[in-house]
Amino acid sequence: MTNFIVKKVAVLGAGVMGAQIAAHCVNAKVPVVLFDLPAKEGPKNGIVLRAIENLKKLNPAPLGNKDDAAYIEVANYEDNLDILKGCDLIIEAIAERMDWKHDLYKKVSPYIAPNAIFASNTSGLSITALSEGFDAELKARFCGVHFFNPPRYMHLVELIPTVATRPEIIDQLEGFLTTTLGKGVVRAKDTPNFIANRVGIFGMLATIYEAEKFGLSVDVVDDLTGKKLGRASSGTFRTADVVGLDTMGHVIKTMQDNLESDPFFAVYKTPEVLAKLVAAGALGQKAGAGFYKKVGKDIQRLDFAKGEYVAGGAKADEVVARMLKEKDPVKRMKTLRESTNPQAQFLWAIFRDAFHYIAFHMESIADNARDIDFAMRWGFGWNVGPFETWQASGWQEIATWVKEDIDAGKALCNAALPAWVFDGRTGVHTPEGSWSASSKTYVPRSELAVYQRQAFRAPVLGAGVADGKTAGTTVFEDDSVRIWHQNDEVLILSLKTKMHVIGPGVIDGMEKAIAEAEKNYKGLVIWNSDAAEGGAFSAGADLQAMLPLFMSGGVKAIEPAISRLQQAHMALKYANVPVVAAVAGLALGGGCELMMHAAKRVASIESYIGLVEVGVGLVPGGGGLKEAAVRAAKDAKGTDLLQFLKNYFTNAATAAVSKSALEAQKMGYLFADDVIVFNAHELLHVAKVEARAMFDAGYRPPLKAQVPVAGRYGMATISAQLINMRDGGFISAHDYKLGTMIAEIVSGGEVEQGSVVSEQWLLDMERKAFMELLNHPKTQERIMGMMQTGKPVRN
Repeated sequence: MTNFIVKKVAVLGAGVMGAQIAAHCVNAKVPVVLFDLPAKEGPKNGIVLRAIENLKKLNPAPLGNKDDAAYIEVANYEDNLDILKGCDLIIEAIAERMDWKHDLYKKVSPYIAPNAIFASNTSGLSITALSEGFDAELKARFCGVHFFNPPRYMHLVELIPTVATRPEIIDQLEGFLTTTLGKGVVRAKDTPNFIANRVGIFGMLATIYEAEKFGLSVDVVDDLTGKKLGRASSGTFRTADVVGLDTMGHVIKTMQDNLESDPFFAVYKTPEVLAKLVAAGALGQKAGAGFYKKVGKDIQRLDFAKGEYVAGGAKADEVVARMLKEKDPVKRMKTLRESTNPQAQFLWAIFRDAFHYIAFHMESIADNARDIDFAMRWGFGWNVGPFETWQASGWQEIATWVKEDIDAGKALCNAALPAWVFDGRTGVHTPEGSWSASSKTYVPRSELAVYQRQAFRAPVLGAGVADGKTAGTTVFEDDSVRIWHQNDEVLILSLKTKMHVIGPGVIDGMEKAIAEAEKNYKGLVIWNSDAAEGGAFSAGADLQAMLPLFMSGGVKAIEPAISRLQQAHMALKYANVPVVAAVAGLALGGGCELMMHAAKRVASIESYIGLVEVGVGLVPGGGGLKEAAVRAAKDAKGTDLLQFLKNYFTNAATAAVSKSALEAQKMGYLFADDVIVFNAHELLHVAKVEARAMFDAGYRPPLKAQVPVAGRYGMATISAQLINMRDGGFISAHDYKLGTMIAEIVSGGEVEQGSVVSEQWLLDMERKAFMELLNHPKTQERIMGMMQTGKPVRN
């Protein structure tokens, strides 16, 4: 094994994509230099400097920590080409014009280091045509790489080799993209628009065509083709607006220019409505108008017939919404096909069009069916890929229906389904691999070393792979938790409650897991099986579980439960083997407290962490404020404690939630030496490695801390600011009460400044405040509001 280490990346082109790719490299601690043309006036690197400023304003944020923008090195093609000689990977990301790209390549190729990989980030131009004019040596190191927008959040990267690309270059790049940048890599053939855009944009065009045919408005179509189908909530037309109608038009044009012999060619005609919008400058979200337009607080929709904007917000028919709720995919598809409702007929039509298209084109556009499914899941935000949907809905029956529609002239073209569709199969995904139409075999998953780091790879429906819910050896399992291992000396605790909330069952599970780990294992990892699929680490304490206690015995009945939660967290902190929290997604309230008490945290970059109890009118009661006081004292190391305390106080009092793991480090919820992982599929592997390493290095739990506190002085200083906020109308009286209580706890209460207290003293203060608030009518209003609507009540 030879290490492929990317010491520095160059990104050519500081447009929207180029700048965001550079930002994501910086997120991952990869040094990066961003190039663009020299500015005509002002500083020569003005174009790049403006692009970097813009990164700080974009939402969703491309940078995990805005301050890291300073690490992007700036350059222009006139003065700085020498910098390229020190780069191992060069990604060109300028506008989608073959002639411009070729001009740039002429300029930069003399400066490319002899072992560097050179890649073009293009959404659909021919990689082979782009490499024309290179010498054989550079051709062997050139490939296409296609990031999806926004690059930090979209999991998909398509890798496109040419016939001349050296295979080991592609393997090395796949490893770097997967682990360092956290991506899901799909290898595509060098065909127009590759896989995801070819299938996805066809799907959008087919949807527009069928919507017109069935007379459905854009808002109804978006309601039908969004969350209800397990796809991105923006549906079809809203997605087009977000992507940009000019960008979409560009991708469609690539299809028109290169696919004349495709039987679906007629579908690639630019829809008239799209052409009109682009001509009028209504390019979607960035222009303030597209298929939708924001007028004041209202979102209006384009009426195709009238050519003007009218009130929007129409939803799918209730009867169709009910059909889509059917759990059995076979029944669901049958109901849609047999229904006379135009919306149901429309849905069957877009499914049929997609199945027809992918079956017909699989051989030419992709190595196998799995790559098409992953491309759509990771690039377009579908929960289930199109081949998976077909297979789950009954392969043979669907194939027959599609054929019937083609024969009856209902399909988008009369091209026949390929023969392999009817060879008696029950689908395209099997435990041996996924069907490849070009090699007529089932292709297994890639065996590259990078995938050894993924205990549970992204699953494919029908492939029968082990998942984190059932794999390994179970030590104990009930409705709340599963305690298990994979024969590698590390015990795993997985939560099974909804959103992994913490109730009595989870606390029991924590106690059992610690006892078992101390007896028989090197460490304990807290990890949830849906970590890589966007699940939560834990959304906090289980308020529903508290209700029966509250109803039967009032506030007093809840106190023992809070006390138990505090002690369970303390047991994690002082366990005799290392406890590692593997965090991904939401870690809120009690979930944040649970994580703070582990010996170490391994967090996915996409971790949203915070003490949010004030949202339900409570203060953190599971040791979160106690930890804040402990951490502030540690940070201060005897200097002005209050400076450090204010940061922790503000985060808890405003219920601030980190927008990334990097920001959580800045907020103090993660330590500087906690590990940030970019690919959530690698979370479990890294957490286990950390736990074993800590044990093997002779781990001992921390000694019970005595905590120096800010006392009355801290309380008074923080409260003075709160009074100004209350009197200025920025916070309510109840927020003020919560704020003063938090200030009192993190300051250690009515003691002299610099007094030393125990952790238990702070926990007792937390619990007392928590109990007092539970009795408060304003808090009860907030709790009921949150449970009924899921939104915080401001009172």
